Amino acid sequence: MWSGKTVSVVLMTYNEKDSIRRVIEDFESTGVVDEVLVINNNAAKGTAEEVEATGARQVFETDQGYGHAIRRGLTEATGDLIVLAEPDGTFLAHDIVKLLAYSDEVDVVFGTRTTNELIWEGANMGAFLKWGNWAVAKMVELLFNTSHLSDIGCTYRLLKRDVAKEFATRMNVGGSHAGPEMLMLTVAGGHRFVEIPVNYLPRVGKSSVTGSKITAFFLGLTMIRLILGFRFGRRSV
Repeated sequence: MWSGKTVSVVLMTYNEKDSIRRVIEDFESTGVVDEVLVINNNAAKGTAEEVEATGARQVFETDQGYGHAIRRGLTEATGDLIVLAEPDGTFLAHDIVKLLAYSDEVDVVFGTRTTNELIWEGANMGAFLKWGNWAVAKMVELLFNTSHLSDIGCTYRLLKRDVAKEFATRMNVGGSHAGPEMLMLTVAGGHRFVEIPVNYLPRVGKSSVTGSKITAFFLGLTMIRLILGFRFGRRSV
């Protein structure tokens, strides 16, 4: 609980069997998390058993895709404050306090992984991904005259419950660019937000998206098309 508000952490899992139990336990140990909710999105064999060995609640989402898993998580989470994170070990559980610290002042708090001092050795944030994320984020900042943005794809974020439930009904993206869609719903919808730096660690296992520069490049193009759609009227909030 934080300032009298309950806190849910939502973890969307597909290929994180080897890290998810530790991540859950780390969030549970912070002392501020009331619920850890795992959205099992047709996850690797053995993942369900790892989750069942913890205090987390597990929900199965059969529609494959990151966006489908996020929407299910936003719908199912019971907390007044809902935090999204990755179960792959790339984020520190205690950084949740950084997000919570701004929860009284804004509707959404976004993390950013592009602060050099907080990128751990071995983390998958080389020049290509770092500056690609930065460039697309700056495009949003320029097109919409927003507050500071430096990372288009950071999963670690906090939403107030009413905003989370609104987004769950408005999101259309089922795939890997669902995160930027949430950012655009925030910006275009006039919701108050702030971005704060979080630690970024090496991933346990290999990502099916950012593990390949080619895949990441084409995902970036998809994100840009999504953003331009919001800016020039092909997508409304």
